Amino acid sequence: MTEQTPPSLLEVDGLTVQVATPAGAQTVVDGLSFRLARGKTLCIAGESGSGKSMTALSLMQLLPKPTARVTAGTARLAGRDILALPEAEMRRVRGRHIGMIFQEPMTSLNPVLSIGRQLGDAIIAHGAGSEKETRRRALELLDQVQIPEPERRLSQYPHELSGGMRQRVVIAMALAQNPEILIADEPTTALDVTVQAQILALIRKLQADRGISVILITHDMGVVAEMADDVLVMQHGRMVERSPVDVIFSAPREEYTRRLLAAVPRLGEMKGTLQPKRVLARPAEACPARQEDGPLVEVENLTVRFDIKGGILQRAVRRVHAVEGIYFTIRRGETLSLVGESGCGKSTTGKALLNLIPWQGNIRVAGRSTKGLRPTAMRPILRDVQMIFQDPYASLDPRMRVGDLVAEPLVIHGLAKGSELTDRVAYLFRRVGLSPEQMRRYPHEFSGGQRQRICIARALSLSPKLIVADESVAALDVSIQAQVLDLLQDIQDETGISYLFISHDMAVVEQISHRVAVMYMGRFVEMGTRAQIFENPQHPYTRKLMQAVPVADPSRPRRAFVEKAEDLPSPIHPLGYVPPRQEARDIGGGHLVWETLRA
Repeated sequence: MTEQTPPSLLEVDGLTVQVATPAGAQTVVDGLSFRLARGKTLCIAGESGSGKSMTALSLMQLLPKPTARVTAGTARLAGRDILALPEAEMRRVRGRHIGMIFQEPMTSLNPVLSIGRQLGDAIIAHGAGSEKETRRRALELLDQVQIPEPERRLSQYPHELSGGMRQRVVIAMALAQNPEILIADEPTTALDVTVQAQILALIRKLQADRGISVILITHDMGVVAEMADDVLVMQHGRMVERSPVDVIFSAPREEYTRRLLAAVPRLGEMKGTLQPKRVLARPAEACPARQEDGPLVEVENLTVRFDIKGGILQRAVRRVHAVEGIYFTIRRGETLSLVGESGCGKSTTGKALLNLIPWQGNIRVAGRSTKGLRPTAMRPILRDVQMIFQDPYASLDPRMRVGDLVAEPLVIHGLAKGSELTDRVAYLFRRVGLSPEQMRRYPHEFSGGQRQRICIARALSLSPKLIVADESVAALDVSIQAQVLDLLQDIQDETGISYLFISHDMAVVEQISHRVAVMYMGRFVEMGTRAQIFENPQHPYTRKLMQAVPVADPSRPRRAFVEKAEDLPSPIHPLGYVPPRQEARDIGGGHLVWETLRA
């Protein structure tokens, strides 16, 4: 007996969206058609700029007007074309029939309103209710999205919650009016793998409990395999391919789909190898990490704590224990990766290496101590240590041309001027795969991947010995991510540069690392070679991180929902708090596992 196809809840035909530009109208969604079945999940996948988010905003009538507008097409929900509805009627559709989860929860929540107030506004948006009933419903929603201590959360503000908690609050707001359709626009891109797994499992559970349909927008093919019933692949505003999820992964018809799948880093694909992916073909003696003895970076007992002040006199009342007594070295030509969830101290460690924050302990770079150095005394050391930040757009001054941004370190250190400066900047642009003709453009004229290349060129301008790459590929599409990782490894092969690579993406870390240190609550819990960590993980937290990575294989059983999601304990403690002691145990070959010693 043939299984019947569920009836369509939403029917989109010929959707076309245009955006006004100085060069004229540009089509960003071109004749898109699809069906969303009741109770099913449709994943819309593709790279940035493919039209995924513009499609979602069109369906919600949230396009930025008058810059962008729907010029053709229909979207029928229960027989009504929601694209043609006037704003007054569309307000009744939003929330009640279609709910939406945006990518960045912090921008979706008002920072000056409590969680209870914002949830209450979402609950009463389509009709008044008593204060008591609104509060009861808000608590019910927080409980449904598995937020612990919902009573306390109602009085808190967004900045007091973790990223995963904030995303669950946004999901609760989207569900407040019991919609039939939930649109989730990159809801897990900015989240750690463990929190991402919780959010995806939560969406599946809510879908099963309520029978809602889901449109999930993502560029992560692992998430697609984990969530989708059907997949729609987009490129340059057009639909490239639409098929059931198992067909997309097992027998993709289009070359673009095959390229997307090929670019996905897969955890475990380097099993049995000793070197990062790009240097596998090189003999072991050619690896720059083995050419010189002696570490480039030595870190001893690094501790970073921040005081929280309060009261009338603004005295310290509590303390954030961000990093607690860690030790590590980085050899010349080596990539050491720091992995762990947000708040574990990875980025804080990277900033301490550049003296961007106050710290205690000892740090030596190329034999020189950086302890207590003023900015002017740090300048020679900063020629050897540069940083690539996570968000390339926030790292680049929007008022400066990108050529001037790359030239700026050379000017500050007095290393070049005039035609020599121009030639060196042009060389750096070519080195990172950009054209010297692009030097006169501004940051907003580049894609995310191109902006990250500009940041890499700027970091390379001083020929440093170490680059701290802080989540430098986290927000990039898989294909752009692969290009940037290849570029970093090419540069390392040629120059012998070292990297401190900070990431929560275990599959990416496996591809690029010589050694890996796993951080939890400001401390190392495990450290070893890439093979030791990924092929023989010893600490339960390391295994938990690996198990949370979404696998780009829809034939694998989907992970069960965890009834009570875990969040990292708070690193904030009372003054005078003494952290428990740790002891490192070498299980062989320099593979270290830390154990906490109880009092």
